[in-house]
Amino acid sequence: MSPGIDWGPLVEAAEAARKNAYAPYSGLEVGAAVLADGRVFAGCNVENASYPVGSCAERGALAAAVAAGCRKIDAVAISSAEPIPPCGMCRQALAEFNPSMAVLLAGDSGRTETSLDVLMPQPFAPGSLPPKS
Repeated sequence: MSPGIDWGPLVEAAEAARKNAYAPYSGLEVGAAVLADGRVFAGCNVENASYPVGSCAERGALAAAVAAGCRKIDAVAISSAEPIPPCGMCRQALAEFNPSMAVLLAGDSGRTETSLDVLMPQPFAPGSLPPKS
């Protein structure tokens, strides 16, 4: 486990948010919680009949933290029926606030701990690519 991360409150918040997910199309209910400045912020996925309009749980939790003034995310816990990693869009969004944050994937069958830099080793950032030769 990641040193200094108390996953209990994060997993509880992610699981509580998951219960409020709106997923009538995919049936995939997801909750997420981020730890920032010692506080926990949660979000759930919200689907829409116009698929691109929907939002992921991870970005919902991230938006709540940013709205509260946080600019560095220490960890994220994601809760779904099976442990699943964040989608590519969420990986990129999270990387903006800490490319090496701790990640816990929690499901009804167990948990997996990893880090964002393992899931997204080269996030996009201005100047992140080597110059052309």
